[in-house]
Amino acid sequence: MRNQKVWFITAAARGLGFEITKAVLASGDKVIATVRNNPKELETVLNNDNLHVINLDVTDGDGAKTAVAQAIEQFGRIDVLLNNAGFGLLSGVEEGSDAEIRKMFNTNVFGTLNVIRAILPYQRNQRSGHIINISSVGGLKGSAGWGLYSATKFAVEGFSEALYNELLPLGIHVSLVEPGYFRTNFLDGSSLNVSKNIIEDYTETVGKMRKFAAAVSYNQPGDPKKLAAAIIKLAASAEPPLHLPLGSDSLKAYQAKTAAFQKDIDAWKDVITGTDFDDN
Repeated sequence: MRNQKVWFITAAARGLGFEITKAVLASGDKVIATVRNNPKELETVLNNDNLHVINLDVTDGDGAKTAVAQAIEQFGRIDVLLNNAGFGLLSGVEEGSDAEIRKMFNTNVFGTLNVIRAILPYQRNQRSGHIINISSVGGLKGSAGWGLYSATKFAVEGFSEALYNELLPLGIHVSLVEPGYFRTNFLDGSSLNVSKNIIEDYTETVGKMRKFAAAVSYNQPGDPKKLAAAIIKLAASAEPPLHLPLGSDSLKAYQAKTAAFQKDIDAWKDVITGTDFDDN
């Protein structure tokens, strides 16, 4: 028998968080699942002795510390943190209001940091653990209509890459999961806001993305159950990767970006390398 792990999963009530929570419980591991409200509902739906549900708004730093302390009291340790809480904003960069942008950053970036900071003292004491941050294909490549959302995911990518190097000597792994379009309720308004301000000049770019998002909702190519199985494999790996793009669309987008990046480097290499001091 493998050792039973304890997971801490944020935003577990629906979407990818729900599918991952089900898969983790089916694997025999224990789960501390956090929800914004009505924890009894998730406990009733999943009905598993290895599940403990806690109320948590990740934007509340003190609340995150309290939730983690409750998790430790319940199961004694936290082996895997899965930061899943977050939402999107479909908007041109100019269209998004200060309030809309800050609200998203508070959840996607600062909320993720709140939970990490709450859990790390325990994992550092254990000298073991795995932090899995759910990023996005939007954290690998910016696209029209997703620039502000991508900004939050690029931030998660940046601090996670640094955290990987900081924690590896302590026996703690960090992984970024970058899903493409998966068939959840993300695009139906449950986890996606649309900017109130719409500028006509962006009809051919952001406007087309709005139409695409509406058309593809519930027809996305990615299977959430297969993603959940991939997360189980990731957590079971002795040497988990820092980056795990999931979905052929996510991989294709990243490869297109790196190819375009390399093209720019090739075209401008003399300028790029010509900025060093001559004595170097």
